[in-house]
Amino acid sequence: MRAISHVATANVGPAQVVDLDAVVLTRPDGRHYLDVVPARRVRHLDEEGLVQIALRELELQQLVVTAEDLRAEPRRSNVRLVWSYRDQPIPVPLRLRILKALADEGPVELGHLLEMVSSDRDPSPAVMSLACSNLLELDLTSEPLGPSTMTRSRT
Repeated sequence: MRAISHVATANVGPAQVVDLDAVVLTRPDGRHYLDVVPARRVRHLDEEGLVQIALRELELQQLVVTAEDLRAEPRRSNVRLVWSYRDQPIPVPLRLRILKALADEGPVELGHLLEMVSSDRDPSPAVMSLACSNLLELDLTSEPLGPSTMTRSRT
C-alpha cells in the first residue's frame, strides 16, 4: 500500500454530483476503492449506476473485502497488535535511526531492524507507531508478527 485516501463525491457528466464515500487505496498495481461487503451501502438502482460510472471515470478498480477477510489470521491479530501502538510517542533520534536504517538497508526483517537501531529503550513500539503513521510497512498477512516479519520504508 502506498497511500490511503477518501473520495467523498465525484462528478458524473457536467452537472451531476454523486456521493461516493469511497476509501481509495493506492498500490503498485493501481488505485482501488475498498468494497467492504459487511458495510456496503444500500442504494437505489439509479444511484448505484451513477456511482459505478463515477468509479469507472476515476479509474478505480474494485477491491472486495469480506467479513472472513477481516477476521483472517494472522492478519487480524497482527493489525490489532500494531494498531495498539498508534499513539506511542517516538523520540526524534530513534525515529530518525529507524527511518535511516530502512533507507540504507532496504527491506529487512523486523528482528534485524530492531538490532540495528538498538537504544536504551525497546525500539519495537516506535516501529509499530511508525507503521500506523504510514512511514514504514510491515507484512501483517504472511505470518504472526515476529523477528522474520519483513519491514520496508514507505518513502
